[in-house]
Amino acid sequence: MTDREETEGCRRTAAAAGGITELLDVLWESARNSTTRVAAPGSTSQLRLMYLMDREGGIRMRTVCHLLAASPPSVSRMCDRLQAIGFIERTPCPDSGREVVLRLTAEGERHLRRIRERRDSLLHEAIAGMRPTERRALARGLAGLTSRLAATQDPGDGARPGRSAA
Repeated sequence: MTDREETEGCRRTAAAAGGITELLDVLWESARNSTTRVAAPGSTSQLRLMYLMDREGGIRMRTVCHLLAASPPSVSRMCDRLQAIGFIERTPCPDSGREVVLRLTAEGERHLRRIRERRDSLLHEAIAGMRPTERRALARGLAGLTSRLAATQDPGDGARPGRSAA
């Protein structure tokens, strides 16, 4: 295979991965909407914020701003909305009176669990419909992609392959 063919193959594969990412975004949105019993977070950014809080167990507002590459006022507004529907709580930081720690409430944790259960069910159904050779190829491909993405991530940027972020 020539370098040009290899480059074109990578482009086609990246385009296919981008397409599946868009389909998965729709799937996650569907899972979020189908599990809503109360007013749900209205944006993907709010859901990402909840995933960060879930993963960290409690996270400083300043860290959230850095990880989401968002300004403090926009993060604060997201937190206001999530707190208003009972999904998060703000507490004073134990070692700094000027900072706030964000945590999911029990209701916020239940909401994320429902989303993940629905999402996993939809994925399982789709994967179960694949031929065994396709499933094995998918598993190998995803393992390789995860490995490459992990190698390109800055450890401090909050992206951790293998754990949902959306």
